[in-house]
Amino acid sequence: MNLTLPEPSREMSARSEQLQQIIVDEIHSSGGWIPFDHYMERVLYTPGLGYYSTLSGLGAEGDFITAPEISPLFSRVVARQIMPLLAPLERPIVMELGAGSGVMAAELLLELERCQQLPEGYWILELSGGLRARQQQTLEERIPHLLERVRWLEHLPDSPFQGVVVANEVVDAIPVERFIVRQGRTLPLGVSTNPDGALTWSESHEDAPSLVPEDIETTGLAEGYCSEWRPAATSWIAALSDCLARGALLLVDYGYARSEYYRPERQQGTLSCFYRHHRHEDPLILPGLQDITAHVDFTALAEAADAVGLGVAGYTSQAYFLLAGGLTELAEAEGGDELSHRIETSRAIQQLTMPAQMGEVVKVMALTRDVALPETFTLHDQRHML
Repeated sequence: MNLTLPEPSREMSARSEQLQQIIVDEIHSSGGWIPFDHYMERVLYTPGLGYYSTLSGLGAEGDFITAPEISPLFSRVVARQIMPLLAPLERPIVMELGAGSGVMAAELLLELERCQQLPEGYWILELSGGLRARQQQTLEERIPHLLERVRWLEHLPDSPFQGVVVANEVVDAIPVERFIVRQGRTLPLGVSTNPDGALTWSESHEDAPSLVPEDIETTGLAEGYCSEWRPAATSWIAALSDCLARGALLLVDYGYARSEYYRPERQQGTLSCFYRHHRHEDPLILPGLQDITAHVDFTALAEAADAVGLGVAGYTSQAYFLLAGGLTELAEAEGGDELSHRIETSRAIQQLTMPAQMGEVVKVMALTRDVALPETFTLHDQRHML
């Protein structure tokens, strides 16, 4: 294990070893090799052992921090941006996918209440039992008067609804397939075991079919170039489309348009791991104890949306989305005379909007059905880059 990472507790180590043994057994029963998307699915979502099934903490007490944890202003701007989408709908619903600590849900509902635009209901689809309990505690403390509107789901609703689906840093956790360029071909890169039984990267056999679809341009990439793609996102978009009778899907995530994603200099792709606020690039250690993510190919999401009849209505950077949506105006109106508060707010805005922080690499995409985006969303539209 990388000695620069904090040591897990004995209990966590035992849980990780149990999950690793399950994966090793699957590798042996599959001829000594499994594709990486299967490995990623296992370590993130295996019931009772996978990272997201046991995750209970975010922010300072977790492995990473998300925009809603940085500042309530983020969620307040999101609320302002989706209000025009909710207004024309009949009995609108807001459905949040993976609600983290519940902070975003609380701030969204409070801002919608201030603006007299509360939805009929607020649904939270959460896979982690630990996070679900955390969310319930947060909402009981922050918005007890609005709790009757909140409903937790274990799967997507069976019947279509009108409303807005919010997915903040969700797509990046959908498992990816990995590929490596060998003699101009893209071959699958998966997981095997070495003679000592440890997990290791492994290329598939040379007679394996080319992995990535033809519309991903990999010609000219150097020998050994490694990256990923996310075919599961296509069915994910289709499933969400089936739920949405009218409204919008708001996607906020780290990512690029395809032409930017597969740049020659990005030779190892975008795969990242997060463990107790340490970022590294080895997904084969600490199975079940660390988050594994990869950036989003937003061109692929646009293609998937188009295939199921959703309109790709807007695509922009997080900085443009927040600033056009009134981030600085909300900060000024919030006031606060204490110098420490003003400094904290200024730092949060910089982290959310500066290109070197989250402002440029995090993108916002709106997929719509029979609703129009507000001008504040399309003011700095970048769909031409997709």
